[in-house]
Amino acid sequence: MGGKRPKRTDLDRLAVKTLDDRFITEVQQGLNCSPFEGAAVLKLVREVFAPFLGSESSSGAPGTMSLIAVDADEPAGKPLANCLKRTVSLLVHRGAEDDRIFREQGPDAFRRGRIADLCQQALSQNALLTREDLAYRILFVSPRTISRDLQFLRRERPDSPVPLRSMVQDMGPVLTHRVQIVRLALEGKTMVQICQRMHHSPAAVANYLSTFARCAQLRSKQMEPKQIAFLLDRSEGLITSYLALLDQCKQDKTLTYHLDEMLALGTRQKKTPSSIKEVRR
Repeated sequence: MGGKRPKRTDLDRLAVKTLDDRFITEVQQGLNCSPFEGAAVLKLVREVFAPFLGSESSSGAPGTMSLIAVDADEPAGKPLANCLKRTVSLLVHRGAEDDRIFREQGPDAFRRGRIADLCQQALSQNALLTREDLAYRILFVSPRTISRDLQFLRRERPDSPVPLRSMVQDMGPVLTHRVQIVRLALEGKTMVQICQRMHHSPAAVANYLSTFARCAQLRSKQMEPKQIAFLLDRSEGLITSYLALLDQCKQDKTLTYHLDEMLALGTRQKKTPSSIKEVRR
């Protein structure tokens, strides 16, 4: 991602090879409307159907890549060779939005705008990226360049730590981050509010809430933490933290209300054919 900035004409040619442009073109030709009207239809479709569609990275959309990363529950000091690994799917290039950033602000801004999101995507799939992953497998720059980018992000966004494997000890346990997201939902915060505050994607937040809801359902069947951890393929530490949060719900009417709403929503979705594909994490 280093080197000279691409010419505007190069990016303009790339801009017409996106799913958005294909959709707008189909609408223009099918309905005989203007590009502006086609873009308005696309925006409306996204607003209506986005909550019912999985993340782009999980559907193999253009701009995605698969990567082997370290399981998020592995301790930071454990040798990588001995760590459990996970295959994650990452949305690296978001289309026209990233083309614009690259053209107007350059490769440094592009990388710095993507690093945190890429790490969050991996974390939502219960994995943690390393500097080497970002440098050699995703952004194709040197680890030193990634280190400079991370220093910039720490300086500009001190309250939003990047969930990189080497930073887990500095930012606190990863499970604390997930529990905090669930608690915000139980306090009645909206998806938009949680995403803005925690700098997570809607898909990542939905994954955490789904795991918590299944944990609560299994607990209601008198299952032990080890059993729940095994069935959900999660660490016992995370499950124990979720169970502690469940106990707190019993002492707070607001938390109880939103917990009941969350569980009721999960029950309704189980009865819907479109929810056969289970959302994990």
